[in-house]
Amino acid sequence: MEERTKTVEEHRFPCQQCGADYRYAPGESHLVCDHCGDTQDIAAVGPWEGGIAELDFRTAMDNLLPLQEMEETRVSQCPNCAAQVEFDPDLHAAECPFCATPVVTDTGTHRHIKPRGLLPFALDEAAARTAMTDWLGSLWFAPNGLQDYARKGRRMQGIYVPYWTFDADTKSAYRGERGTVYYESRTVMRDGKRETIRVQKIRWNPASGRVARFFDDVLVLASRSLPKRFTDALEPWDLAALEPYRPEFLAGFRAEGYQVDLDEGYHEARAHMDRVIERDVKFDIGGDRQRIHHIDTRVSDVTFKHVLLPVWLAAYKYRGKTYRFVVNGRTGRVQGERPWSAWKIAIAVAVGLSLAAAIGYAVALNQGAI
Repeated sequence: MEERTKTVEEHRFPCQQCGADYRYAPGESHLVCDHCGDTQDIAAVGPWEGGIAELDFRTAMDNLLPLQEMEETRVSQCPNCAAQVEFDPDLHAAECPFCATPVVTDTGTHRHIKPRGLLPFALDEAAARTAMTDWLGSLWFAPNGLQDYARKGRRMQGIYVPYWTFDADTKSAYRGERGTVYYESRTVMRDGKRETIRVQKIRWNPASGRVARFFDDVLVLASRSLPKRFTDALEPWDLAALEPYRPEFLAGFRAEGYQVDLDEGYHEARAHMDRVIERDVKFDIGGDRQRIHHIDTRVSDVTFKHVLLPVWLAAYKYRGKTYRFVVNGRTGRVQGERPWSAWKIAIAVAVGLSLAAAIGYAVALNQGAI
């Protein structure tokens, strides 16, 4: 049991001056103590020192990854949305940052593949809140009360969301047909008169060939806690700026454990690859139209990384309904539930009806005058 406890990854760093916890300062390269203001630099580790190594997919699927590639973190699972979120070891009651459900944390651990890289937060909480409230303010028919509540409400939560990235080398052989568009003249009767029209035709010819593509960093969300339409809309992510994983970047933030396992993530990545390969095949066939009868793809050298991407998250319960908003912690791009104000809609409808009635009355008067 003692050995198991030693494997648990801690993301707390006591201040060297006062003993309080350091937190990572978004956009900076150091930790800062909010109690006394002391700072501590994060040791620079960049691509020039080895970069972020990929892991072999087949080795992982055979459960043969080295022990140093695994870690255990203390997490709590939300009973409502099933999010697995890391909490401080001494925290025993909290609210789920994904859906605002009160939860009682447990002291269990989650064993998983250790992250290989992450994108550090570039925006602090104030900048993320400004981006969110500006986005809400730009929405027509959003309740003013929710906007005010979001502007003055509790702090947003900084969450590192888990993703998989996959690399793969692909070679595909295909069979299909190339279509060439041509036109024939045809005489038809229209309103008792003969007319000559052009009719489009397609001439199909067999086509076959090979295409090859190397896929680099196909990104797959490894969380189920947020609607995928939200997280997809936060893209693009500047994956070229990934930093090698260091727990210092997580100081003061939470990290979500992945819920989409590696093999499931690979299946989603393969579906993306297949769509891209299909586009490559159509381009290779050429012509005006393409038909694909069969594609045989050989995939080799599959590697992967577990990475963490930064999201500012707010979940508000307003008049009995939960609203969730997510902000890209690098770019400030915002997504979330679309709130509607019933009274604003009613006023807009009333104004629209009044305008329509006024226009109709004016037209009627004008016609009467004529």
